Amino acid sequence: MTHPPRDHGGGLDAAIARHGGTRADWIDLSTGINPVPYPMPDLPADAWTALPDAAARDRLTDAARRFWRVPDGAHLLAAPGASALIARVPALVPPGRVHIPGPTYNEHAAAFRVHGHHPADDPSAPVHVHVHPNNPDGRHAPPPGPRTLTVIDESFCDISPEASHAAHATAPSVIVLKSFGKFWGLAGLRLGFAVGHPDTLAPLAEALGPWPVSGPALAIGAAALSDDAWADATRARLATDAALLDALLTRAGARIVGGTTLFRLARVADATALQTRLARHHIWTRTFPYDPTWIRLGLPAPQHWPRLETALA
Repeated sequence: MTHPPRDHGGGLDAAIARHGGTRADWIDLSTGINPVPYPMPDLPADAWTALPDAAARDRLTDAARRFWRVPDGAHLLAAPGASALIARVPALVPPGRVHIPGPTYNEHAAAFRVHGHHPADDPSAPVHVHVHPNNPDGRHAPPPGPRTLTVIDESFCDISPEASHAAHATAPSVIVLKSFGKFWGLAGLRLGFAVGHPDTLAPLAEALGPWPVSGPALAIGAAALSDDAWADATRARLATDAALLDALLTRAGARIVGGTTLFRLARVADATALQTRLARHHIWTRTFPYDPTWIRLGLPAPQHWPRLETALA
């Protein structure tokens, strides 16, 4: 059976091979990662030299519970990236039909297929998976209803914490996934979380083993999740920058059709042509095999706005 390609942002090496330059020459706007990352805190020496201990783990999970307002009765499990959880969640339920409304982040469907499930856009299926807000169009998912399992991927929800469905994670049938890489801009740290009923998450914890998160990730995550002032300032900056990106794209003839304040989805006559035009300026963007008119751009770092404006002019 032929499955849809697992296309993603990134792929900068291929763009360099085609259009030249080095990685240092390029601006990668193909992902929705915050271009102004959380500043690295000072780390204790034993974060690198010792096995991660329970105290460090608890500092991280305590900070995460507070930041995401995880309700009493729900457990919070830290993992080496949300992708590690996405790959393991399908093993929690017997193979069957899975409702994954598209278009959306395609790793969920791929993971369920690996475990023998049948993903489709089928609301009657007993298992639902929603990306909230959705990648790439930014639509919000409804609160979970009664079913065997609902997985809510909130990798981009930290821009709008009031929209989170974490309050529903006390139900055994609900798992909420959180990513650290997007909002905090530290995708290379590989840190993610699952929020859910303790009994539901127990098999995931067993599969991840005793030290799933590195010592540096525990320390950095705990510091970042405790820094409300940085989070508030970042949300304000992202909103301002997203509006600026909308204005540049609209001036270039694009129509904004969705996104979040971490990435914008635009419709143009020929997305591949615009991607190629920007690539000649060593700016990489995201197009989609299922819609030749869609192009997605993340936000540039502050010093890169002039280059993007020139390329779009």
